[in-house]
Amino acid sequence: MWIEHRSLFLEELLRMEGRGGLQEVPCSDCGGSSPEFKCEDCFGIDLRCSSCITATHQRHPLHRLQKWNGNYFECATLKSLSLQIQLGHTFGQKCPNPRRAFNDNFVVMDSYGIHEVLLDFCDCVEAESHTQQLLRIAWFPSTTADPKTAATFRLLEEFHLLSFESKVSAYEFYSALVRRTNNTGLAPVKDRYESFMRMIREWRHLKMLKRSGRGHHPNGVDATEEGDCAVLCPACPHPGKNLPDDWEKVPRAKSWIYALFLAIDANFRLKRKIVSSNTMDPSLSHGWAYFVEEGAYKELLAEKVDVLQEKSTCSSHNAVNMVDTKTSRGLAATGLGTIDCARHNMKRPNAVGDLQKGEKYVNMDYLFFSTLRHTSLQTLNVSYDIACQWHKKLWQRMTAFPISMHFNFVSKVIDFFVPKFHLPAHIEKCQTTFSFNFKRGVGRTDGEAPECGWANINPVASSTKEMGPGARRDTLDDFFGDWNWKKVVGLGTIMLRKMKEALPERTNQQIALNDLEEGLKEDYGGVLDQWRTQVEAWEDDPHQPNPFERNADVITLASVRLALAKEDEVEIQSGSCLALHEDCSPSVLISSGLELEEQQRRLRADKAACGLHATDTQQGKLVERSNSLQRRIEAWVKIQALYMPNISALRLSDQATSTNMTSVPSSETFKLWLPSQIGRSAPCDERLQWTEWRLRYAQGHDALRSLRSSLRVQTAVLKYKDRNLRGQGANTRARSSHRNTLKTIDARIEAAASRYEGAHKALVILGGLLAETGWQSSLRPLNRQDIRSMSDLLWGESEGRRKLSWIWNMHGARGSEKDDTRGLEDMRIEWCKARARAMHWGEEVELLQEEMRRILAFLMWEAACWDERQDSVIPTSLEHQDGCVAYAKHQAFLRRELVASFEARWAETLAQPDNINDID
Repeated sequence: MWIEHRSLFLEELLRMEGRGGLQEVPCSDCGGSSPEFKCEDCFGIDLRCSSCITATHQRHPLHRLQKWNGNYFECATLKSLSLQIQLGHTFGQKCPNPRRAFNDNFVVMDSYGIHEVLLDFCDCVEAESHTQQLLRIAWFPSTTADPKTAATFRLLEEFHLLSFESKVSAYEFYSALVRRTNNTGLAPVKDRYESFMRMIREWRHLKMLKRSGRGHHPNGVDATEEGDCAVLCPACPHPGKNLPDDWEKVPRAKSWIYALFLAIDANFRLKRKIVSSNTMDPSLSHGWAYFVEEGAYKELLAEKVDVLQEKSTCSSHNAVNMVDTKTSRGLAATGLGTIDCARHNMKRPNAVGDLQKGEKYVNMDYLFFSTLRHTSLQTLNVSYDIACQWHKKLWQRMTAFPISMHFNFVSKVIDFFVPKFHLPAHIEKCQTTFSFNFKRGVGRTDGEAPECGWANINPVASSTKEMGPGARRDTLDDFFGDWNWKKVVGLGTIMLRKMKEALPERTNQQIALNDLEEGLKEDYGGVLDQWRTQVEAWEDDPHQPNPFERNADVITLASVRLALAKEDEVEIQSGSCLALHEDCSPSVLISSGLELEEQQRRLRADKAACGLHATDTQQGKLVERSNSLQRRIEAWVKIQALYMPNISALRLSDQATSTNMTSVPSSETFKLWLPSQIGRSAPCDERLQWTEWRLRYAQGHDALRSLRSSLRVQTAVLKYKDRNLRGQGANTRARSSHRNTLKTIDARIEAAASRYEGAHKALVILGGLLAETGWQSSLRPLNRQDIRSMSDLLWGESEGRRKLSWIWNMHGARGSEKDDTRGLEDMRIEWCKARARAMHWGEEVELLQEEMRRILAFLMWEAACWDERQDSVIPTSLEHQDGCVAYAKHQAFLRRELVASFEARWAETLAQPDNINDID
């Protein structure tokens, strides 16, 4: 459509380069002949004479002019027309004692460009300071001592928002401003980059103080305490702000509803080079927002500099085991450590600090104890990707910290978790002991909140790594504050989406549990109550036997990974480690490759399940997953090239023989070229082949175990269907839910079978390369007819001629489903997991309801605080008081408007939970 009118647009653009039909038109104001000037920023296009253009711009001294020189328009300035700007008086009033700015050449930075103007300060007896005179016209001076440069509030606000949304650096923004002023380089613009950097830093700081109400405090800004300027999470519990008066008296069984969820993480992209020092570049605040107070933090770290990091007894966590070998050459900070709100992904006050050499316990301990000073809650759920190791001697380490950071941990209920995405990397015991999926009172929390937040802040790293320590802390504090505020105003949408997801899932999971229990009653009815007693005992006391754990030793992928990690540890200690990458040993490379392969398999299955009529939301989520997987693959491929240098040639050869050489493989079809995929086509390190063989062997056993467990569950559900869902009168909703349950089980069976087939194929190739035999007796080829329960018959079979599928004949699978100890254990674990899913979705609905209530209560509390600030300020003048009162009223109004908006948005959905009948 637009292409048809392209010439018209181009014609009009060129027309505006000339006088646009105004060649013979007189001055639009005085009627004089031959007007020469037009304004680029005024509305419309008029030509005026020099005196009229000057008069009309007394109130617009920063507009850009153009002058017709007889052939074309050239740039002109209001300064060249002697437009004088007078400060300190009302518009039009002449100052009896003006004082010219420095050399009569004042520089103003504005959205339209960088301007040189004629400026007079008022030097009368009762005149304000030059700084105040500039601020009164919304110009921000670059210095308080004889300012020669200023930036308009409009420009600072524009950059402030752009830096949040596009992560543009001050240098890039300033360069664009210079080019907007003059894009040819023929008229050099005076360099005010350093002034701009200083002004924007001060602007960020002032905005933080203003929005946190520090300008209304009767004792002034200096009375600000640590954490006072942080934007708090309204959905988290805050005693005295959004909790009932009797919240501490709630029965223990319900105390989880007032728990605080914390997520600990580190980011090694937010480095800082050794630039400047805290003496030369101190922060403008002193731990007033998200960063801890630097002086006390560095003092304690200096005392603990010689403390060795305790080695991990779990998987080979680089955060723990390699902390003392992390490279820090040329860096003052190797990254950031943070404590976040785990459910709502918001930074907590005094919970951010620099890391000097990896992710040391002393750094993370300090941040943890620092932010806990701001809460008196009795129930804490703490998520950390190395929580299994970190929590062991936490309370012993606390005694070495200042008394102000100590708290009575004995009187509190504190549980430690590993985030769901990080959990598979841990040993099997950790996967049950520290799982969000199994413990009571956590809803559907996943603990991965910080990982989502890093995507927003990481682009800033390229500019902050070059900053001094104070400037960097102030800048990141400002970014974290904006992130929190965006989360606050978006809670209406976020909470509604979560509730709409949780309500039907609560119903579906409860029905699925009921279906499973009905199917189990015939064969396992005698032990079902025992399982319930056992799991409830473990939930009350984690020292009791864990019902989610297997009692017998089995070959698992996690156990092989642990063995490989221990072998890496021995090599590191002996000095024989041949790792070519500091963060990735050969065993980690292959293990990560298998994880990527599994993610590819799941993504392919999920795309196939969506079909041709997927919704935009479904497609969007799949694209996001595909992009994330692609980034992980690209990072893995770079490391793979170090250990397997022939891979590049193989990939090029494979691409050359491809039927479609122009197409780029998608993330789920990208060939990883693991040793088993290379085979004999290219040389490969035998150690890598052995590593994959061991992992594939364990993967095959894992897949078979999952396959048998899913088949048992399928049998139990089908038995329930046969007994209870016959005829036309069966409950429609129950039938629909039952179909969904079976569909989910079928998907799990298919996934396990696919995983096994991939492992077996790899074992066949690697077994031939390594001359490994004997494994075929337990891991046989899997045909479609082998995937059946113990009681299923093949076509043409009778009970007298029935043959058991080989998957049930291997060790650990033999015997009847009812009497087999391993089968009983599998069913116990499966029932415990089904119970946990139903319980957690129910908890999630309760948590969301409570969080919605807390959000509204917190915003009303904030509104009341702003109401009180109207009277608490000690004004220096009537004008100051008027501004403070107006700002406080506006902020209170905004909070109440948010409350009204959220209530209206949630009203329909919040009415649903009480209307849903309990499922028997």
